[in-house]
Amino acid sequence: ARYQRNQCVIALAGGLDIELLFLPAYSPNLNLIERVWKFVKAEALAARVLPDFHSFCTSIETTLTNLSTTHKSKMKSLITRNFQMFDDTQLLA
Repeated sequence: ARYQRNQCVIALAGGLDIELLFLPAYSPNLNLIERVWKFVKAEALAARVLPDFHSFCTSIETTLTNLSTTHKSKMKSLITRNFQMFDDTQLLA
């Protein structure tokens, strides 16, 4: 987000020993929380018809509650900063 590049935010992050990683403007595949939301949607809602809004909320809350227990191994593989990096090289046309 644009506000993350604000000098006040950068200075505060540096003071708190936080490494800021700037992503391209639109890159949901690189945003770790987007991976979690995709998982929650698939786990809680996919291929099911829920009878009412309460069931809908309960299904999502149950999935979120179980992220660190039941779904721990799946989360471990999803929530990694395992991005492919490239050196400055010429791309072949």
